[in-house]
Amino acid sequence: MEIKSAEFVISNTDYHKCPESTMPEYAFIGRSNVGKSSLINMLCNRKDLAMTSSRPGKTLLINHFLINDNWHLVDLPGYGYATTGKVMRGKLQDIIESYILYREQLTNLFVLVDSRHEPQKIDLEFMEWLGECGVPFSVVFTKLDKMSNSKGKENTKAYLDKLQESWEELPPVFYTSSEKRLGREELLNYISEVTKSLK
Repeated sequence: MEIKSAEFVISNTDYHKCPESTMPEYAFIGRSNVGKSSLINMLCNRKDLAMTSSRPGKTLLINHFLINDNWHLVDLPGYGYATTGKVMRGKLQDIIESYILYREQLTNLFVLVDSRHEPQKIDLEFMEWLGECGVPFSVVFTKLDKMSNSKGKENTKAYLDKLQESWEELPPVFYTSSEKRLGREELLNYISEVTKSLK
């Protein structure tokens, strides 16, 4: 699939105010500083579609983008901000959980994982919760350009091995680098296939 058009639609903190549409929605989420905005910009061939920042926690809203007049890409707030206060963390958790659990148009949640780090408890617990709630999701390893090919394979294998301790079957897995545009075709083709299967 090639992205011919990508336009911002709306930002809000309440899933009730998301677009009134029957189009499928593909949402992206991850811990702070995982490279979510860079990945979204790379997928859409745009430098500034999603706001990137060196300061973690930039995305505090549910952001909807209309892609090819056919589906919505959704940029969700991240989780696990060490710098936000308890009240703000609670608000963000409510925003994220209500969208994920109650937004009927959510077709797949892409959970972004920084491939440079060993398996993080917060990621594993979040995926466990998604599984318990029956939410369809995929794992997207980011920043594979930040290390050697062998180190990247070693890190991602360790992560998948850890997941297999509690999952009988792993969700779809993607390997990406926003700078090198790695994984773009695979992700977009997956979205295209899932969207076609819904018709």
